[in-house]
Amino acid sequence: MTENVSLGMPRLPAPAYPAEVLARLTDDARAIIDRYPDSRSALLPMLHLVQSEEGHVTRTGMRFCADLLGLTTAEVTAVATFYTMYRRKPSGDYQVGVCTNTLCAVMGGDAIFEELKAHLAVGNDETTEDGKITLEHIECNAACDFAPVVMVNWEFFDNQTPASAKKMVDDLRAGRTVEPTRGAPLCTFKETARILAGFPDERPGAVEATGGAGPASLVGLRLAKGETPNHRIVHPRGETTGQEGE
Repeated sequence: MTENVSLGMPRLPAPAYPAEVLARLTDDARAIIDRYPDSRSALLPMLHLVQSEEGHVTRTGMRFCADLLGLTTAEVTAVATFYTMYRRKPSGDYQVGVCTNTLCAVMGGDAIFEELKAHLAVGNDETTEDGKITLEHIECNAACDFAPVVMVNWEFFDNQTPASAKKMVDDLRAGRTVEPTRGAPLCTFKETARILAGFPDERPGAVEATGGAGPASLVGLRLAKGETPNHRIVHPRGETTGQEGE
């Protein structure tokens, strides 16, 4: 029986960028390609570049990368679909990722994720109606010392609770300033993508604010050096730290 089988129509080629956008992105892409002895090595940062244009990696963006790097669109698509950092559909200004890997999950990550889904009225990998927040569960971000961890555009929010996470997303949607626990100040997802493409973060003080690992992650190194770590490494959950709200 074949009556319910549809062969469909061939998919049309992806449209090109408008001339002004194409010229600007081409200049940026050439700067990226010049960093590498083999041009195809520029694919990952170039995918971030096209993501910074539209907020996700479109078919047009993949065609652009393929044309400049001498690759097939299939080769570019294989990379863009392999890494979860590349969005394949329109998403919010702020990517809110809740770690639900083992340690974060048992320390409260699962509860945070469930409460945020209800609070924002979205499911996993869905965006709020105002286009501000895309919520997703994420895998380990190597910050187990600070579990449960929430990340916003890849900046850390450590030792979170359902209450602090809900306040954080409310503040983001209202346009209020939200400060990560450590690292650079927040910027939009498009701005983050451009930085990940290798272009300078020109916001005053942003580079200086970019820290490394937190004190709990470094305590073993300090002990190995014969140093005495601080008595309090991780601030107890449930107490406010300036980043958390009740």
